[in-house]
Amino acid sequence: MPEITIAKARRIIKATLSHGHAKGLKPLSVVVLDTGGHVKAFEREDGAAPGRFAIAHGKAYGSVMLGMAGKAQMARAEQQAYFMAAVNGAYGGAVVPVPGGLLVRNDKGEVIGAVGVTGDTSDADAEAGIAGIEDAGFVAEA
Repeated sequence: MPEITIAKARRIIKATLSHGHAKGLKPLSVVVLDTGGHVKAFEREDGAAPGRFAIAHGKAYGSVMLGMAGKAQMARAEQQAYFMAAVNGAYGGAVVPVPGGLLVRNDKGEVIGAVGVTGDTSDADAEAGIAGIEDAGFVAEA
């Protein structure tokens, strides 16, 4: 199964943070996961709250484990709260179903991982993550 390399994971993080700086976003935390939900790389900017890892991870983890990005998860949670509550229970409370959780696809459309961004508004987090994923040559699904 295709995966994100560590070099590409680091590039995604660097470009995501650069986008955040260019847009004047609050300090961000960014995690990149492989297709099994395992951490490939993580970075928390100076000034970001220490608990941001769990939020970034939860955004990315829900995306890769459910095969749906954060915006779709949020819509599902609004329509079927009981389903997302059950999913979150099945995953030990590790899912954060909001924008900022992004699927990463290769040029064949295959999911090769997920990115979670947190620190600013959820929509700004997602925008920064999209910029990072695209900079690395992949396709983002928000």
